[in-house]
Amino acid sequence: MNEFETRIIDIDVENIREKLQNMNAVKVKEENQINNIYDFHDKILINNKGYARIRIVHNLLDNSNHYYMTTKKLLSQGTYKIMEENETEILYADSGEKIFKSLGLELIQSIKKYRESYKYKNTLVEIDINDKSFCPFPYIEIETSDDKELEEVVILLGYTMKDTTSKTIFKILEERGL
Repeated sequence: MNEFETRIIDIDVENIREKLQNMNAVKVKEENQINNIYDFHDKILINNKGYARIRIVHNLLDNSNHYYMTTKKLLSQGTYKIMEENETEILYADSGEKIFKSLGLELIQSIKKYRESYKYKNTLVEIDINDKSFCPFPYIEIETSDDKELEEVVILLGYTMKDTTSKTIFKILEERGL
């Protein structure tokens, strides 16, 4: 599936929550995540704007645990990113890890974050608060399959497309010297 994705960084979390509530967006997720990023030794996936990931999710809404195996690849990056994403839920995180390792991938980084997700029409708005040692500022990701709806959501949240970035969080951190 291809998705349009953009980010707004350095957000006021409470202000965003209030605006989402005013838009009648529905909270669909509240979770703690561990995102284990995998690549080959030569970092060919990351160097080609992609990665493999095992995501470990503790769902705070129903106290359940879920595990996802994902690959992502950047297809286009302009006003927003267009990503190819392939994801499946797996029964155990270590099973996914074994599959990646059997293919020659290795664990590159492990990132912890808190995420709240809201659904507005066909768009997902995700508030991300990462472990401060990785990313010291909160941000939102807006993901949809409809670029017009993405712009609508940005405006409803009180921003313009000029306030958004298609840069990866890794690129933003690099530019800030973090």
